[in-house]
Amino acid sequence: MSGHRQSKKRRYVIWGVTGAAVVAGAGIAAQTSMAATTWPAQKTYTGRAFDTCAAPSLSAMKAWKGGLYGAAAVYVGGKNRGCSQPNLTASWVKSVSAVGWKLIPIYVGAQPPCQSGSNPEKLTATTAASLGKTDADDAVAKSAALGLKAGSPVYLDMESYDITNTSCNNAVLTYVRAFDKELRAKVYRAGFYGFASSSAKAIAKATDKTDLPGNLWYALWDKQNTTTTDWPFGSTQFTDHSRGHQYLVNSKETRNGYTITVDRDAWDAPVAITG
Repeated sequence: MSGHRQSKKRRYVIWGVTGAAVVAGAGIAAQTSMAATTWPAQKTYTGRAFDTCAAPSLSAMKAWKGGLYGAAAVYVGGKNRGCSQPNLTASWVKSVSAVGWKLIPIYVGAQPPCQSGSNPEKLTATTAASLGKTDADDAVAKSAALGLKAGSPVYLDMESYDITNTSCNNAVLTYVRAFDKELRAKVYRAGFYGFASSSAKAIAKATDKTDLPGNLWYALWDKQNTTTTDWPFGSTQFTDHSRGHQYLVNSKETRNGYTITVDRDAWDAPVAITG
């Protein structure tokens, strides 16, 4: 999935409510403890999901329905989003939801200052907080325009970086906290996609959990369709349907005449509210 966010080449390089404090790792409770706000009930999906760079055509989605997968990830925005999205419209969301697909919104936000390679948007220690808020506002606007309603999650994509670089890691956490706090102020649930050995680990291992995401989607390409037996962090973390696992990438699959190259995900976490 890393290649979906940036370049295909980079995929292979990378692998080597307002004022309320929200604590990560407590699942649904962490997302719904916002004072003075009534949160829509969380919509959860448990099963197999896929993510692919550009949202497939409606015809392809209909052809794939009823097969291996029940949910699909969609890249709703972000300056570092790797593909154009000609199919991803409010009409598409409504149509694929009507035939039973669950959707997982991804936002490819600013990337770490110590990350190798170039990105259209990188955060710094100085800009992390302001960028986090601005990007969250954009993520909510993009999601709402697609018909992904309040109460839906947005999974912030953070690619691999050197988490032992303290200043870089601190800047990333500042950005993530600002992003999540603003999401929640607008009644969207906070999720995070990252690598089990780096960016996801930074979230799971952070000492201060304040304003960190309540849902963690970890990339661990071990070909194991599970969110439990290979869970790489504390057993009490991200429980209550709060985990996604990207377990296989670049799987070229054909169903009912439509071929798509996807990444496979085991899913037990929130999905978009579209009805």
